[in-house]
Amino acid sequence: METTALLEAIRTATRRFENVEVALAEGYVPDPTGRCVSAASEGLPGELGGMGIHYLRPDLLGLSASEPRVDGTGTHTDFLNPAILLYEPQEDGTLKLAGVENLVFQKAWHAAGHSDLPTFAGRSWDAMADDPATAIDEAHGFEPHYDQHVWFSDDGTQHLEPFNPRVSCIHHHS
Repeated sequence: METTALLEAIRTATRRFENVEVALAEGYVPDPTGRCVSAASEGLPGELGGMGIHYLRPDLLGLSASEPRVDGTGTHTDFLNPAILLYEPQEDGTLKLAGVENLVFQKAWHAAGHSDLPTFAGRSWDAMADDPATAIDEAHGFEPHYDQHVWFSDDGTQHLEPFNPRVSCIHHHS
């Protein structure tokens, strides 16, 4: 399937989650940290943008532990039924569905017999692991994993990078 058509299929399949109450009813839970993730908060250039607030489906991630880092057995890669929803806080206090994400834990991915990184639309997923030598949490509180973000855009822009320059945490109030 062509990338544009694939992105539109994902947006259509997840449109119901524009209402956060639907996400909660279907088993998504807010990231327990309550954080709105931005590139600047992660020690990266602010112009990269943000990820927003993450709502997770613990069953799809196969979560098995949360301390000291979130760990799991998940190898879920279906973007029509994503493991993570990404919301951007709005000025009026509402949340706007900005995109979706899937995350697979590296140990589980390789234990399932995969030797290559997962791919989406011809792009290898991002490999994320914390580097204890830096003050930045490169893995965002998770054990080593691969993840892929799919961002929604009204102008047809295809953006598959971890941070979206159109997503901001400026209106987040924890």
